[in-house]
Amino acid sequence: MDGTERVRNTILGKATDRQPIYGWLSANLTDELTEAYGSVAAFEDRYEFDMAHIFGGPGAYRKEVLERVRAENGELTPDLLLNEEIFTDPDDPGAYEDMREAIAFHKKRGRFCYVQTPGFFEPFNDVFGIENQLLYLALYPDELDELYARQAEWTVRFADHAIALGADMIHLSDDWGAQKDLLFNPRTWWEIIYPHMKRVVDHVHSRGCFASLHSDGCIAKVTDGVEKLGIDLVHPWQESAGMSYDLYLEKYRDSFAILGGICIQTVLGLVGRDELEKEIRRVFGLLRGKRWICCTTHFVQKHCTIGDLTFAYDLIYKLARE
Repeated sequence: MDGTERVRNTILGKATDRQPIYGWLSANLTDELTEAYGSVAAFEDRYEFDMAHIFGGPGAYRKEVLERVRAENGELTPDLLLNEEIFTDPDDPGAYEDMREAIAFHKKRGRFCYVQTPGFFEPFNDVFGIENQLLYLALYPDELDELYARQAEWTVRFADHAIALGADMIHLSDDWGAQKDLLFNPRTWWEIIYPHMKRVVDHVHSRGCFASLHSDGCIAKVTDGVEKLGIDLVHPWQESAGMSYDLYLEKYRDSFAILGGICIQTVLGLVGRDELEKEIRRVFGLLRGKRWICCTTHFVQKHCTIGDLTFAYDLIYKLARE
């Protein structure tokens, strides 16, 4: 059983030969991993990672248009963008060459490849700033609804290209949670995020591909909605933000899989190795054999030493095979 089959079976709740493993490593530790192992890829090969998180393809927004509108108006609000061509061309084949190469590289290793693409609230934070967009959800709900609809159509076309290149899953990144609650009213989520997310998820499923969600923080107030969306996998199911594994196991274990379990906010690189081992064993004790892929809850942070990372993955490698 290779990584692709192992992860697919885990997502579907079918039997596997072992627990799949992965980790978000490269953003902060590329230099350190390269010095210690020769490359990030060498570390991934050493621990027989089952997945690959693929970035690439065109960026969604025409930055020159956004800058022009801001300069002309002294501000950038949703209403000012409705008559502008702010999205790039998602059908430019040359924009996907990096994605093509990455998928080919990891498929040679038998890995399940998931391609990241924008959600709705999170990417427009880059356009407006998060504080402004939270305000605009109240002041410009209809205008944001229209912009999110256009984002959905762009994402559908992006997803088609990623799937054609061999993506096994489209990963919608859309941070909705703070440490203890949603960043906005659940009614807002249902009214102007859910319909557009549903449009993308349904399209991805129609292409025979999985759809996953990344959202940091506590999203407990809309997890029924995540289930209704038909999302196949959620990352990270952040226990440190109040998303208990009991809630997942009691209510959602038959609806979707989870990716995560190794907390970069409270554990990895932050506690001694005795406590690190105890925590990893605790999570395996709760989730082993379930629809769970062992992974970090986000990118491993700079303060994590290569020694601690190696210790963690030596243990994860062992426990995944028990």
